Amino acid sequence: MPNNPKVHYIPANPPKREKRVGIYCRVSTNSMEQIQSLTIQVSHLTRLTATVPQWLLSDVYMDIATSKTGSSRKEFNRMLEDCKSHKLEIVITKDVSRFGRDTVEVLDAFNQLRTLGVRVIFEGNSLDTANTSSDLMVAVIESIAQAENESRSENIKWGIKQRAAEGTSKLYDRKCYGYKHNENGHLVIDEETAKNVKLIYDLYLSGQSVVGIIKELAKRKILSPKGKENWNKRSIEWILSNEKYTGNVELLKSSKSEVHYLASGSHPAIISKEVFEMVQMEKGRRSNVVRDENGVVKRKDSKYSSKK
Repeated sequence: MPNNPKVHYIPANPPKREKRVGIYCRVSTNSMEQIQSLTIQVSHLTRLTATVPQWLLSDVYMDIATSKTGSSRKEFNRMLEDCKSHKLEIVITKDVSRFGRDTVEVLDAFNQLRTLGVRVIFEGNSLDTANTSSDLMVAVIESIAQAENESRSENIKWGIKQRAAEGTSKLYDRKCYGYKHNENGHLVIDEETAKNVKLIYDLYLSGQSVVGIIKELAKRKILSPKGKENWNKRSIEWILSNEKYTGNVELLKSSKSEVHYLASGSHPAIISKEVFEMVQMEKGRRSNVVRDENGVVKRKDSKYSSKK
């Protein structure tokens, strides 16, 4: 009786991974929220790469644009060099906006990779240069980048308004002449310069003109906010118009939006509200510009002057 032949199990060869893939991620700040976003991007795109047997993850490139470095492109440039050296054949990123801050920057990055023959996949936008013509890709990228830039701008504006409404905006504690920051970053009175603010208000209410105040400050050897011997008219006028000296801060006042936010008593006052209002009334009285009964702007026949 013949012996049964020995049977050996020979597994199939695993598919060869032929395409070297680079993952590119970028966030706009180094805040905790953005760092978490960066981690999620890398994790998601790594899993995506692993689902395609022919892809081999070669490297991960991560840029973080901080307020100090601006639009950091260090990792993008390293990725570009690896593409030039044929270390990468495919670049995957979350969406179009990761390639730059504006449409020009995005298209420049895309065109560089296209010239190198590197396949680019914008996973979140479902865009792939392997499946889309170059002209259509450029057109789609332009429209998406523009829309995302507009959305980003609106988000920034919304964030500013939201923080202003909640009273958490750092703009409330923006330093100006007469104040300094304490250890917590809040405004406190700088006694040395605050007395000069009071002097400017007193001089104006005593009849001095802006030019007259400048001469008096020079006579007393009081340096300007920038440390110069001579003050300019704009600095004096700004101090005489800044409601912040009453302890109040109004945000978004100069915006086109009708919504404004006023924080009352957000910091110590240098000038009383009564004195501030008296100065504003006096400025109006001295102004050479008036409106007639029809709202037409015109100049007075004579202009107030108290140059000394």
